[in-house]
Amino acid sequence: MIFNDGFIFLDAMKLSLKKAHRSFYRYSLAFIFYVLWPFIRFASRTPSRYPIMNVLRKMCACFSSSVSGIFYRVKFEAPVDWSRTYIICPNHTSNLDIMSVSLLLKNNFCFMGKHELLENPLLGIFFKTIDIPVNRYSKMSSYKAFKQTGERLESGMSVVIFPEGTISKEYPPRLQEFKNGPFRLAIELKIPILPISSIDTWKVMWDSGSKYGSRPGICNIFVHKPIETAGMTVEDADLLKGEVYQVIKRKLDQHDHR
Repeated sequence: MIFNDGFIFLDAMKLSLKKAHRSFYRYSLAFIFYVLWPFIRFASRTPSRYPIMNVLRKMCACFSSSVSGIFYRVKFEAPVDWSRTYIICPNHTSNLDIMSVSLLLKNNFCFMGKHELLENPLLGIFFKTIDIPVNRYSKMSSYKAFKQTGERLESGMSVVIFPEGTISKEYPPRLQEFKNGPFRLAIELKIPILPISSIDTWKVMWDSGSKYGSRPGICNIFVHKPIETAGMTVEDADLLKGEVYQVIKRKLDQHDHR
């Protein structure tokens, strides 16, 4: 009984420390955001300044992660030609996925994300300007979002779309079924897909960290070689979706030591 009580106490202490770390991370992100707020506001006023918003987004990600002891180790399967436009498809297990992807991309980009982010005190200004909100339960909203995504891609801006649509509610998280939208769009516009495997980010912070907190650590990210869509037709969308799913799943399975 004494040993059991000791383990329970240690587990409670560990969880308390991880929740304290999560609070520190969130406050550090809020701090750098509000320091940079005048510049973010200025950059948000016209689309010609959207590349500046991405620079400021990277600064927020770098500062909040670094001071919290969270770092990203990125490996590339092959060199990426950042002069090209991509639909970027990472798996999604953590809010840190947004940070890691923001830091590794070298071209102009935006995110597609859930419409609730419009009300987020930090991300709201991005989703009202450079990023693309979508209500996946509304066909009209989805149509408008993918139309806007097409316009972004045709203007030369890469778009980050998490093909799972949401973070897995299962812990440890499993790769979920992919949505069709990004793959149909990639084929229609002849845009290559850039798959990204976020291998163990969930071990540092799962989801928002509200349940298990977060901790300092290194998140391993693997950028796969682009998958070309030239020569494909819309009928190939399911095959493309399956190919991207398997590419990411194989990499995750290689490192799955739960």
